[in-house]
Amino acid sequence: MNAQKRHDIFVRLREHNPTPTTELNWTTPFELLAAVLLSAQATDVGVNKATARLFPVANTPQAIIDLGIDGLKEHIKTIGLYNTKAENLMKTCRILVEAYAGKIPKTRQGLEALPGVGRKTANVILNTAFGEPTIAVDTHIFRVSNRTRIATGKNVNEVEQKLLRHVPREFRQDAHHWLILHGRYTCVARKPRCGSCVIEDLCEYPDKTELY
Repeated sequence: MNAQKRHDIFVRLREHNPTPTTELNWTTPFELLAAVLLSAQATDVGVNKATARLFPVANTPQAIIDLGIDGLKEHIKTIGLYNTKAENLMKTCRILVEAYAGKIPKTRQGLEALPGVGRKTANVILNTAFGEPTIAVDTHIFRVSNRTRIATGKNVNEVEQKLLRHVPREFRQDAHHWLILHGRYTCVARKPRCGSCVIEDLCEYPDKTELY
């Protein structure tokens, strides 16, 4: 895919959704971090239901610690893998209180040192909470990038590096959200909804569906 076509794709995505953002509910960087930690192998809808119960009671690292591990589990037990997620979130809260005075580190190194935080989660926090032009590659973005040929790669790290090279700078801040939303609602896994796709004529996927 050439540079002009990539540019045109992101122009279309921006026209379709001028102010994209995460579908997780949050008001502070810590709430976003907690929500993202809870979101692995879970839907944003499910996470939002759990955090709607949790955050009014405890939405700071110290408040989570004060809640206790059993209390935390009780609030998030509707989410898959909640036992492991609760342990990681509790460990993270202790580190944040002890090492960062309850604040969220603004560096990749600091974020990735937290339990349960990998490169993808760190990218989400850096981009969404702190405004850095990072691109977190999840299964949706990996699929969309390869299927459209915006950025092809055999693994998420390869796709991320190609996106950072090829996405025009003016679109890089919002590229993560445009691509993930496109993958969730239009370029879905089993049968892409090509007939309702705003970039269908620019996409290089060879097996487009005619109708939706």
